[in-house]
Formats: sequence, C-alpha cells, structure tokens
Amino acid sequence: MQTRPLGDTGIDVSRLCLGTMTFGEQNSEAEAHEQLDRSVAFGINFIDAAEMYPVPPKAETQGLTEQYVGSWLKTRESRDDVIIATKAAGPGIEHIRGGPRLTRDHLHAAIDASLSRLQTDYVDLYQLHWPDRKTNFFGRLGYAPSDEEDATDLEETLAALKELVDAGKIRAVGLSNETPWGVMRCLHLADRLDLPRVASVQNPYNLLNRTFEVGLAEIAHREGVGLLAYSPLAFGVLSGKYLDGARPPKARLTRWERFSRYSSPLAERATRAYVDLARAHGLDPAQMALAYVNSRPFLTSNIIGATTMDQLESNLVSESLTLSDDVLEAIEAIHAEISNPCP
Repeated sequence: MQTRPLGDTGIDVSRLCLGTMTFGEQNSEAEAHEQLDRSVAFGINFIDAAEMYPVPPKAETQGLTEQYVGSWLKTRESRDDVIIATKAAGPGIEHIRGGPRLTRDHLHAAIDASLSRLQTDYVDLYQLHWPDRKTNFFGRLGYAPSDEEDATDLEETLAALKELVDAGKIRAVGLSNETPWGVMRCLHLADRLDLPRVASVQNPYNLLNRTFEVGLAEIAHREGVGLLAYSPLAFGVLSGKYLDGARPPKARLTRWERFSRYSSPLAERATRAYVDLARAHGLDPAQMALAYVNSRPFLTSNIIGATTMDQLESNLVSESLTLSDDVLEAIEAIHAEISNPCP
C-alpha cells in the first residue's frame, strides 16, 4: 500500500482510506468491524468518519458510525498505528447540537462528543464538514452573495481548532466541501496569526465530477493541501450497476431518492461511456474509476466505501491497478466531450 504525506503534519496516510458513512445504517457493528479488520490487514491505516454519520442523517442513528469505530478501536492493542479522521458538522442539521455551527463553543462540544464515541483521547485529523457561510458546495452552482449572511468568521473557527490542538485532542486540521477561496483564506489566517495550517481538503472527485482540478488542484500543488477524494465511484454509479434504470436490492440509490447527484441523463451517458471503455480493455468499471483517482498527483488519499465485503475486496484491488496510456487517453477524450456532468 502506498502512503502519502498529510500536508506538512509529519503524518503519512495510506493512498486508500476507508470511509465509514454506511456504519450504523447499511452496515451493522459486526459488519463494520469486519470491514475495518480487512482494510487494516490489507495495509490501510486511514479511517474517515464524521459526527453526522451514518447517512442519510437521522437523529435516531446520529453518532453510530463513530460508536462502531470506537468499539473497534477499543479491541486494538495499539491506537497509534491507525490514523483516525472525523468531522464537525456545519449549519443545517437541527438534531446535532440544536443546529451546529463552527464556533468555539460548538467545536469544543463537538470534539468532546466525538472522542467519547470513538473511545480515544485524540483524533489525528479533525475536519470542518462543510462551511459555516453561504457558498457553493454539495453540487450547488452559481455563487449568490448575501448582505444578510449569518456566518462564523474563519478566524474564530481556526482559533478554536488551535485550542484543541494545544489541548492534545486533535493532531491536524482539515477542510471539507470547501472552495478555493475558503482554503486560501484559511491558509492566510494560519500564516498571519500562527493558527493551525490546514493539511487537506475532502471534496468530491470522480470521473463524473473533476471540478477539483479547476481551482483547488493548483492549491494542492503549491500549498501542500492535498485532496481526500470522497464519492470516487459517484455513489456507486460508475460501477455501471444503475445503468438503464436498474435498481439493485438494498443499493443506496434504490433505498433513498435523495442521492440523485449522479443520476441525470447526461451522467448516465457519461457513465455508459466509461463503463464501455473499461469493459473494452478487460477492466472492472469500478476498479478503473478508482484507479484513475488513485493516479492523480494532487491526491492524498482516496476514500473508498462499501456495504459488502465483496465490494470492499473489489475496491482494494484498485490500489495495485495501473491504467495504460491508452485507457488514460480514452478517459480524457470522454471527459472532453462530457465535462463534469455532475459538479
């Protein structure tokens, strides 16, 4: 398993990261532990969670993901040989802290609750799940400024995170669903005020959504803030299993209509092109999609997720898959014709 540096933190993370948002909804505690054991045995040292998880977010299940990771951590002989990341929710989910914000008081409360569920004294990477301001994320296009914006100043947020670093509760700070302005503003404040420098940004990145390349890839290169790629299979769409209206039993898009980001007619057209390309070269479509993400120079880690062990085993194979020049050129040709159908 290849490893890559997490910014300038001195922490090295595996190129594949195990995402856990299915734990507590689509996966039981025993199934979660089985996935964790297999991933670590394969060479993954990086586990990503969030206080909001599992998804879809519900009051009755909120926090179960961290609890399952925590009960697994409790059985391990060494906490220090795995890198645990989690996230603090931004505004909009009222069953978390009565409506979460990224203020000092909220962040202190959030980390303490996460540490309790995770049964650990610290997390290695603490991320802001989405911005506490009005901007473009979760597929929104067309920035619309507001004179009546209720936002938490990033200086307050980073100052609170510094307190958590100084207290030994977190080792490093990351962003998620963030824009180029947000990343650069955080870096500016960190340099000017001696606040924690963000080490990573967890944003969507896959063959149907390569918008990270437009502005954030240069930041990743020049500032050392690499991508933690989430949804590398576009909710499983890039496996091809949903083509022609198919809805496999128990699959995410079968169970919940809310996951529609990668289900437009244009997305299906692009997906079919990528699936046909993979099959023409004797490749599994999902493994090809993951291998492409793995190959990007701005990537720090690729967050894979699974609901079955067969899916997990297939995802793990992508770590050793190198795409040929012919396949890479064909991927770029499809992208040129159908660019970012699902931003």
